[in-house]
This record gives sequence, C-alpha cells and structure tokens, in this order.
Amino acid sequence: MSVLISMAAFALAASISPGPVNVVALSSGMQFGLGLSLRHVLGATVGFVVLLLFTGFGLHEVLKQWPILTDLIRWAGMAFLLYLAWKLAMDDGRIEFSGAARHPSFFTGAAMQWLNPKAWLAAVAGMGAFVSGGEATLIWAFALIYFVVCYLSVACWAYTGAFLSRYLHSTRRIRLFNRGMAAMLAGCAVSLLWF
Repeated sequence: MSVLISMAAFALAASISPGPVNVVALSSGMQFGLGLSLRHVLGATVGFVVLLLFTGFGLHEVLKQWPILTDLIRWAGMAFLLYLAWKLAMDDGRIEFSGAARHPSFFTGAAMQWLNPKAWLAAVAGMGAFVSGGEATLIWAFALIYFVVCYLSVACWAYTGAFLSRYLHSTRRIRLFNRGMAAMLAGCAVSLLWF
C-alpha cells in the first residue's frame, strides 16, 4: 500500500507542476472553457500513460542503445513548443466559439507528451524508482494511478484558465494573457537546450 501512495505522490508532483502541457491547458481553459479543453486534458493523459507503459515495458533500453533518438525527441519537442508559442502569441484575442478546430485537440495533448522532455524524465524516473524489476502488475498499477492523477492535474490547469476568463473580458487582456503564455511556452522550449 505504501508503494501505491508513493506512486500517487510522485505522479502528482510530476503532473501538477508547471510545464508545456499545463500551460496549453491553462490557455485553452481561458479561451475555450473547461468543456472544450477536456479533449486536450484527455489526450495529454492518454499520451503520457502510453509513454509510461512503453517505458516500463522496455523503451528506456532502446533509448540507452540509441542516444541519438533522445536528441531527436528533444529537438522535435523544442520545435513543436516554439510553434505552439508562436501560434498563441499571434492570436488576436477574440474568442470565437464557431471555430472549434482552434482549441487544442486530443491529438495535440497526446503529441505534446511524446515531445515533452519533462514527460520523458517523469516516465523514466518513475519506472526506475517504482518498477525497476519490470513487474507487469506494478507497471499497470502505476499506469492506472498515473492516469487518474495526471487527468485531474491537467484538468486543474484547464479549470484555472476557465476561472481566469471571468476577469479577462477584453481582447486586449486576452492578447496579453496569450502572449504571457506564449512566453512561458517559449521558455520551456529554450530550457530544453540544457537537458
């Protein structure tokens, strides 16, 4: 039981801390509300849990043998985050509910996790700490715990964004908020240079 509690604490610390996925969830919640943002939340959760399962069942060994793959993931992650930051910075601040395709999708959330070094570090560190023996039962238990904790954590960021939208009524304020979020995403991308 204490191992499961430790797994949950680890998952919470890794999932709720600021990072690119959470910044996008915050911005999406502010612009599109909690309901539409839950697609991104679910995608990010499923994307991470699949990454966690692959890591637990041997992907980390492949990365050890082919370190160039780690560099490719890092550079692709940087490019993707900078692209998202640019799109957010260029947003005009108008909230249009007819353009449902503009909000982050399930796929965007899932892809962000696979291009997010924070997610890779959490998956490798978590599996190393709790399932170093490779026991399938523990891997699945950790994945289930992580699914619940990650979903709730990212949803908290989306909810916070939806809550903030009450105070950002003008397009000018929304543009400022979006540019702040874009700067945070760009900062996350630049920080990948040191990983």
